[in-house]
Formats: sequence, C-alpha cells, structure tokens
Amino acid sequence: MKLFLLAAAAFAVASPVLAAPVLAPPPPTLGPEVQPFVSIPAGRIALAHVRVIDGTGAAPIENATVLIDGAKIAAVLPGSAAVPAGYRTIDLTGASVIPGLVGMHNHMFYIARPNVDASGHADEPLVVPQMTFSAPRLYLANGVTTMRTTGSVEPYTDLNVKTQIDAGQLIGPHMDVTGPYLEGGGSYFIQMHQLRDAEDARRTVAFWADQGATSFKAYMNITRAELKAAIDEAHRRGLKITGHLCSVTYPEAAELGIDDLEHGFFVNTQLDPGKAPDKCSDGEGTPTLLAMKPGSAEANALIKLLVDRHVAVTSTLPVFEQSLALHAPLNPRAMAVLTPEAKESYLYMRNLAATRGSTERGRKFAEAYKNDLGLERQFVAAGGLLLAGPDPTGNGGVIPGFADQRELELLVEAGFSPLEAIKIGTLNGAAYLGSADRIGTITAGKDADLVVVRGNPAADIRDVEKVETVFKDGVGYDSAKLLDSVKGRYGEY
Repeated sequence: MKLFLLAAAAFAVASPVLAAPVLAPPPPTLGPEVQPFVSIPAGRIALAHVRVIDGTGAAPIENATVLIDGAKIAAVLPGSAAVPAGYRTIDLTGASVIPGLVGMHNHMFYIARPNVDASGHADEPLVVPQMTFSAPRLYLANGVTTMRTTGSVEPYTDLNVKTQIDAGQLIGPHMDVTGPYLEGGGSYFIQMHQLRDAEDARRTVAFWADQGATSFKAYMNITRAELKAAIDEAHRRGLKITGHLCSVTYPEAAELGIDDLEHGFFVNTQLDPGKAPDKCSDGEGTPTLLAMKPGSAEANALIKLLVDRHVAVTSTLPVFEQSLALHAPLNPRAMAVLTPEAKESYLYMRNLAATRGSTERGRKFAEAYKNDLGLERQFVAAGGLLLAGPDPTGNGGVIPGFADQRELELLVEAGFSPLEAIKIGTLNGAAYLGSADRIGTITAGKDADLVVVRGNPAADIRDVEKVETVFKDGVGYDSAKLLDSVKGRYGEY
C-alpha cells in the first residue's frame, strides 16, 4: 500500500553483548540558543501537590512531592511531608507528572511529494528534507526527552545535532542516532544508499558505528543475507538493529537475530500471496495482516517466536491511523506548526482517505488495522516488549511530539489502560535501550526527565497533550515557548 511509502518506514536482556546508547551527562552550562526556553533552571526543586504517574504501571500517587536535586530525582515524598530546606517549591495542584517519553520511532525529516495535488498525484522523485531546526524543539516541547531516530537520511546531521544538544548548544531530547537506512535495491527513496551485497551491509554498519551511530534500521528491500550481515556486525559492536521489513518476513528476521520490528504487525509479509524470497510482495503485508487474526494458529506461532527470541515490536499507530477515514482528530495546535504547503498537502491526503473509507480498499484497511490492535495486545499479554513511536514522515497528521502523545491515546483505544500505555511509552523504551536504570520511571536516583501536564492522564489519556513544563536533566523547559518558536516552520526546516 502507498501508506508504507509515507512510513519511512528485544528486550534489554536480548543479548548480554548489546550495550546501551551513550546518553551524555547534562552540560555544565546552556548556550544562548537554549537559555530563552528555560522556565525552571537546574537546582533543588520541589514539585509539590502533584499527582505522580511513575511509569511502572502502578496506580498514581496523589498529592505527592517530587524532589529534584540538579540532574537527578532525589525523592518522591507524600504531600504531608515537609519540603527540606533549600528547595524551591513549585505548587502543582491539579497537575500530574509522568516520566519523559521515550520515542522509539522518531525521525528528523519530512517526506515531500513535489507538486502534490488534490487527487494525490505528485511528481518524482520523492525528496526528504531534514527538519533539523523544528523537529528537536517539537519533540521536547511535547514531552519527548529521549528519542531513537529509527532511520536517518542525513546521518551526519543527526550525529552533529546530538553532539550539540549534549553540549547545551542546541535544544532537543537525548538522541539514539540510527545510522542510514540499510536498504536493498529498488528503493522508493532517491536519497538512500542501496546495498550491493552482504559485505556492503557489513561495511555500512561498521562505518557508521565508527562515526557514532548507536543503532541501525533495516528497510523494505534488504535481502536475508544482507540483513544477517548487518545484524552480526551490529551485535559484534554491542549495538541493536530494528527493521521496517517487507522482503524479509517477521519469522525470517527473528531467526536471523533482529532485535526489534517496526510498525506493529502491519509490514509482516509471511502470508502474502506470491511472496518470493528476498522480494517485497505487492501487498506489502496487508494480506498477511488480514489473514492473521489475533488468536489464530499463525498469530500464536509468530508471537511465541518473537517472545522466545526476545524481539521487541514498535507500535506506530498514528501513521496508520491516517488511512482510516477521518479517524485522526484535526489538532489545531499541531496544524499551527506546519508550513502552508505542508498543511495543504496534508489536507489533500486527509480528504482522499475520507473518500476511500467506504470503498473495498478502505474496508479492508480498517479490518487490517483492527487485527493489528489485537495482535499488539496479544503480543504484550504473551510477555512481549511493545515500544511506542509515531513515525512522523510525510504526513502532516503525524508531527513530532504531537504524534508521540497520539500514540499513547491510540494504545488506549486499542485496549490498553492509560497506565499501561504510559509504561509502553516510557519504561519499555528505556528497557529496550538498556537505560532503565537511568530513565523511564519516576524513581529516586534516576535522571530528572519528567513531564508536567495539567489534568490526570491516568483517568483521561488525552491529558498527555496538556504539557506545561518538560524537565530534561533537571532543567525545566517551557513547552509553549518552544511551540511558538516553530509555528509555521515544520516542513520547511
């Protein structure tokens, strides 16, 4: 399906040789590009009378006090306890605090379709401009304090952005920078290198690991031999590899040792008619998803294999929601950050999805979407590690940060409780990255990466959208100021 063109598109204990990406300590000073967005400087801070949703899935702690000492969480106290001397007290009555979101399918680019019109026609080639300015600000403004780029089109740019963020010169989340897409022949994207053979795949992983990439992503047209070579080289270096697959099926990838599979169960092609080895099928996974009902023998066998092999699955529901007729809300705050051209393109695509909803194609996609929700629930029930990410690419309904919040809302719509959805979006990502000892929950001794939201997302998950302040390494950033700084810019730079 054309949707997959827009989706540019293991547990932490999967292997003892796999290391966590390096998340640098907080910089000693913040540069002039960062300081204007700081509303609460680092220090001794007491977030008083706040509801604590700690990310473990446990019931919220009402009327608590969270103590932040520099870059760390010092304690979580009952509201009746006295605030120790030397702390600046901030009264957060009526607000909740959750761990910083760990976005596990988060890009730094935007797919542009030249001369797109209301019929959906666009000229070739697709181009992928980098959103180096706007994307990091949008992520942080909306509560994403750690992100995996999950495929880079400009990997040097992403690595340099990470370096400057870590140094306090630019604003944005902690970054696990994924190397360039490991793509085989016949790619849709003119900016991607197309692997020649397995040795090319190995060399590519080795080169970009040497440059500082901390994870890798296989893409749609990679062969089994190329994928195996990439996996082996990544694992040799203590790094993990995920995949948005098509030419390689989920069972094949699991047997080869992949650590993670992107896009839930949407892109598994094992039951697609006419699927040839090492070739992407015409259906790109939709026939398999239609055939693989939750609880079926095929689903049970696949999920058992994934769980046994410690293969994580990344849910990216916001990008697939866009093909459901008028299912995605038209968020005015999100629309405000788009360029006029990006907004026009999005509304064209939204209208086309609406007109196709009553067609046979639309009905089949709705059924496939429902099956995916059931398979994601079954995977978690079987002990699988489900991660969360939005896949913000070439669709203006899937915007950095805003779509990370929407992913949590869609997980709840899928049948998870709000507390389960928050855990999937925080602790699970930290566990996969091997960083659960530092981030992912609100626990004394962990990094002070926290999101203050107005309301109670444990009761109404939509309250995750009401971000007021985002703490990263104990520094509080003003969400509204960050959003104002990129109004009308996403899609441009």
